[in-house]
Amino acid sequence: MLNHIWLWMIALSIIIAAGTDMYNEFTQPTKEKAATEERNLNEETKLGQVTSEAIDAAGLAVKIAIGLIGVMALWLGIMKVAEEAGFINIIAKIVRPITKRLFPTIPSDHPAIGSMIMNIAANMLGLSNAATPFGLKAMEDLDKLNPKKGEATDDMITFLVINTSAITLVPASAIAIRASMDSANPQQIIIPSILAATMATLVGLTVVKTIQYIQRKRGMDKPSKVEGTEDE
Repeated sequence: MLNHIWLWMIALSIIIAAGTDMYNEFTQPTKEKAATEERNLNEETKLGQVTSEAIDAAGLAVKIAIGLIGVMALWLGIMKVAEEAGFINIIAKIVRPITKRLFPTIPSDHPAIGSMIMNIAANMLGLSNAATPFGLKAMEDLDKLNPKKGEATDDMITFLVINTSAITLVPASAIAIRASMDSANPQQIIIPSILAATMATLVGLTVVKTIQYIQRKRGMDKPSKVEGTEDE
């Protein structure tokens, strides 16, 4: 779906730029055309500006990506060492009372718990790229407990809310981007990031748990249909 959206956005920008240039060419007086015959099309035409901006943006993306390599390699290495050393299992045991309340239908020793802990830990360190594989693995493990395949369970929805809001203690990616763009104080966003992400997570969990409670309440209060009692 996203590929189609980007394709149409690119196609529309090119069509609109080309249409604007054609309109300007037909409406521009002949004298002005002669005076500007040797003009720079990359600067004076919309299509040229679109092309120039696309090339500049591609160069900027490469510059940002190169600046991210060092920070990402550091934190990904730390995460791998923690995983191999069994530190993730220790964290899983520490937060078991919390996960038990958030995900009441998941066994405490289920692989999904470890995958979710890894995902949350990566997000807390600001490593969204590293968190993605763990999030996919967690959803795959949660689906094994799903009695209705293709329909999200309450635990899946709760985990998605936590993953999306993502409490971030060390916004490593954001700091690296700010540093690559020559920010004077790239680390000054740490406190605002913690506050914003924490509030987003609390609000998201409150809303999703409230909705799930109401749905369960309605399901229990709904009278069961007894055969032979239908109105004729």
